[in-house]
Amino acid sequence: MTMGRRGLLAAAGAVAMAAEEAPIPIIDTHFHLYDQTRPQGAPFPFQPNQPPFLPKHFRESAIPLGIVGGIKVEASPWVEDNLWVLMQIQDEPMITGMIGNLDPMKQDFQEFLERYHRNKLFLGIRYGNVWPGQDLVAAVEKPDAIANLKAFAKTGLTLEVANPRLDLTAAVVKLTDKVPDLRIVMGHQQALALPTEAGVLKAYADNLKELRKRKAFVKISGLHRRKGAVAGSPADPADYMPMMDFLYDIFGEDYVVYSGRNRATIEIMKKYFGAKGRPVAEKFFWKNSLHAFRWIKRDPWQPQLG
Repeated sequence: MTMGRRGLLAAAGAVAMAAEEAPIPIIDTHFHLYDQTRPQGAPFPFQPNQPPFLPKHFRESAIPLGIVGGIKVEASPWVEDNLWVLMQIQDEPMITGMIGNLDPMKQDFQEFLERYHRNKLFLGIRYGNVWPGQDLVAAVEKPDAIANLKAFAKTGLTLEVANPRLDLTAAVVKLTDKVPDLRIVMGHQQALALPTEAGVLKAYADNLKELRKRKAFVKISGLHRRKGAVAGSPADPADYMPMMDFLYDIFGEDYVVYSGRNRATIEIMKKYFGAKGRPVAEKFFWKNSLHAFRWIKRDPWQPQLG
């Protein structure tokens, strides 16, 4: 028995609806690996006797949340831990790459950059004010550091700036004046509370708008609740809207990327970006991260453009 024209149309509509309702794959662009049981120990996390968190633990924690891949961000100041991470993740296709730790204020920066950037899983570095001695605000005034970051820009890797602070944001504008070819991701920006002083807020917004013009990305994570939200109360999406709207109004749909493995956060983000339409939500949850980090698909469940 053949299917009539009406039946064919109904079947096609059902397939289209099913495709439309399929879950959006998520790339978590920020997680850490560590193992304090190593003979040399580990400088992170700061809590003693923290159980190891290794690639298998990332997979176990990510899959139930609809996360199909992730980018490991280095939280250790030990340069040799870049190699330790690359060795850990090379056999775990869920992990699409790492953002490493190299200090452009150090004389051996370009030596280590040459060594690591050849590995396709080494996607860039994080620098800002993460560890004592790291100071991007000072680095933008140092000719040697600028020379190192110019060499870094030529590799096509990503510079993630962390952690959010008003003077750090202003320093990134100065940095992109001097090294305009850098691809920048502003990390954990959502975790910064909106300034309450009108002049400070305007300066902060102006700096972010300038970075948006320069095609910097912003990583939305560490949701900051509005002033007055009751601590310990259930998550209410309305508590996070002021900062969410502030960042989205500046960076729009093409320069925001997701990070995190918190179920409540994911649900809030799904509602917020889902209300803007599935194409926008897909950009936020995975497509923009491809442009921001240039990660490579390693697992069949990971999406790809085109």
